[in-house]
Amino acid sequence: MTKKVIIDQMQRSVELTFPLKRIVSLVPSQTELLHYFGLEQEVVAITKFCIHPKNWHAKKQRIGGTKKLNIDQIIALKPDLIIGNKEENTKEDISILEKVVPVWMSDVNTFDAALDFILDIGSLFGKIEITKTLNTEITSRFQKLETIGQGRSVLYFIWDEPAFVVGKNTFIDAMISKIGFTNVCKADRYPALADLKNINPDFVFLSSEPFPFSENHSKKFQELFPSSKIIFVDGEMFSWYGSRMLLASDYFKSFLK
Repeated sequence: MTKKVIIDQMQRSVELTFPLKRIVSLVPSQTELLHYFGLEQEVVAITKFCIHPKNWHAKKQRIGGTKKLNIDQIIALKPDLIIGNKEENTKEDISILEKVVPVWMSDVNTFDAALDFILDIGSLFGKIEITKTLNTEITSRFQKLETIGQGRSVLYFIWDEPAFVVGKNTFIDAMISKIGFTNVCKADRYPALADLKNINPDFVFLSSEPFPFSENHSKKFQELFPSSKIIFVDGEMFSWYGSRMLLASDYFKSFLK
């Protein structure tokens, strides 16, 4: 066994003991990447929101939600690594866990940070070649998608009553820009619609997650934005980083058709 200090994406020093044999994943997109790397035996627990792959969701032990973790249950599993995320998990939960178990944190707000995340996780488990191949394929595919939006403006909703939208310094905004759209929201993170003034987007995107927008919302938003085209979008494709980005490239390829 070998001990090594690793720097995570929040620039925290994490001492790990290799090989890593008992992993707890706290974020759905990260769980999906671990499955892509073939870590069936190593991953011992996931969250209730880790719905991909389906067989892991059905069989793996679940340790609560991303923002409401079962701390005692996680500690009882005696993991040698927990993989979390700055945005998805609460600072309070992580502060408790990192005192007992090594916690590696991701911080993904840009396309390049997503590629770095894949590389970092692949390196932890010795998956160097598959990691390089994955990142090369993702980069190549998205280079072909940069004109889909043709510079048209969009406002992306993630919640209703109250209404919240996607702003800058988010991975969703990075994906919006990557496929050629312009986000009309210039505020940081996820501001309330009430705080935005004088916006008239070409498109309004209603995400499938975390809020379950449905056809019933279409009329409401059409009245709010009479000159905009209302489109329901797959939130996983815009917000999940990691191996999901391969599926996202196929989704965006047929986008708006």
